[in-house]
Amino acid sequence: MIPRTMSTQHPDNVFIPFFAHDAALGGEDEVVEAFYAFSVLGVDEQMWDFEGKEVDEFVVKKLLEKYGSFFRKRKLGKDFRITPRVPNPSVERAEAKLLLETLESIPRSADYAKLFYGEEIAPIFEVILPMTTSSEEIERVYELYRRYIIGKQYKRVYDVKIYEWIGEFYPEEINIIPLFETKEAILNSHEILEEYLTGKNFEYQRVFLARSDPAMNYGLISAVMYDKYALFKLQELEEELSIPIYPIIGVGGVPFRGHFTPKNVDAAMEEYPSVQTFTVQSSFKYDNEPKEVIKAIEKVNDTKRKETPAIDERIFEILDKYEEEYTKELKILAPYIREVAKAVPSRRKRKLHIGLFGYSREVNGEALPRAIKFTASLYSLGIPPEILGLRALSEKELETISEHYRGLYNDISFALRFFNPKAASHFKFLEDIAKMQKEMGIEKDERHLSITTQILNGKIEESLVVEAAGIRGFLG
Repeated sequence: MIPRTMSTQHPDNVFIPFFAHDAALGGEDEVVEAFYAFSVLGVDEQMWDFEGKEVDEFVVKKLLEKYGSFFRKRKLGKDFRITPRVPNPSVERAEAKLLLETLESIPRSADYAKLFYGEEIAPIFEVILPMTTSSEEIERVYELYRRYIIGKQYKRVYDVKIYEWIGEFYPEEINIIPLFETKEAILNSHEILEEYLTGKNFEYQRVFLARSDPAMNYGLISAVMYDKYALFKLQELEEELSIPIYPIIGVGGVPFRGHFTPKNVDAAMEEYPSVQTFTVQSSFKYDNEPKEVIKAIEKVNDTKRKETPAIDERIFEILDKYEEEYTKELKILAPYIREVAKAVPSRRKRKLHIGLFGYSREVNGEALPRAIKFTASLYSLGIPPEILGLRALSEKELETISEHYRGLYNDISFALRFFNPKAASHFKFLEDIAKMQKEMGIEKDERHLSITTQILNGKIEESLVVEAAGIRGFLG
């Protein structure tokens, strides 16, 4: 069964989980978190993010040792999945060898499972490859595991073959889940996947579409439309190749990052009907009542995916104009975003990273923080990122977009609740947004307004950022 929900380690939450030893979750906390997601929340899959984070590489061993009675009844590798997100050596040179280490750990995890269950079972049999841009990148990881991790067991060391001495390696092959993050990669994802799948006889293929980074790079509306276009083209490819293709979408809580919250799961599934797996990020899990979270996850798990409608490619002309305006506004705001980001608290322990593409983002020539701090910074300034670039679009163009992007007006209304009209006196291009907020009769939160005014006026403190986040119910 392909999972409907994937728990992630993305730190977009305001409140600290009850099991955490520190405000920033470390390796041991994340092992407990994985068990909590499986046993209490009802999540099917845990993404294990090796890409730049201090995660525990013995997660399978620790889960089986600490929670043996639970996992005897429901098996890791069958009922639940641990899916590593590995570094992409094509772009993350400093982390490249961590890919080898992660792949090496897969047979070791299978050994722990065999001892525990008394049968051959692979708790880990898929990996996520971020920032994928070509079929060659996917092929390399697939062949690296098959030929060099598994294949080396047949080589001779002195007087014995490796498998005779150390034991056989299992599983014999793994599935590679490409994660497409750039505009070009998302729009061409069906072609890249077709190249990779040609000549193979897989039971199925999973594919991961980013949502947060495309929104940062191209704006909210473009991010939604590009993913929708990709989903339709992948649906066509599935029919053409007769191989089930199961899309994953990397959604967060705020509209800018996917608007996937316990209260909005129905709308999110309607927005992306052909998506098989939705990511359940930290804010979803910890900024809401556990009963609401469990109920929402049950709803997602019980809902079957549907077909996604076609996208009229003429809409891309509207997006070009929108992106041009979004880029201009972002360039003006970039220094303020960087400054406020320093006051946004971290919720996960990350490795040191200096200039790594995966961790210090450059958007349209501007160095900016990662998506969560980016979003939190703009909300803290009273300038939700959802409203950037909107002034470039006419009412008729917005209506045209809303025919495809069903939640457009709902998402804009949500963001306008936290827009501070005083920001228009700092940034002229926001005057149109202030008018829109007034015309739509959006009710503002006065406490949030007061805090964001202080931050706008230069009082940038972590306590204010956290207080504003508490009012909204999310960090970023």
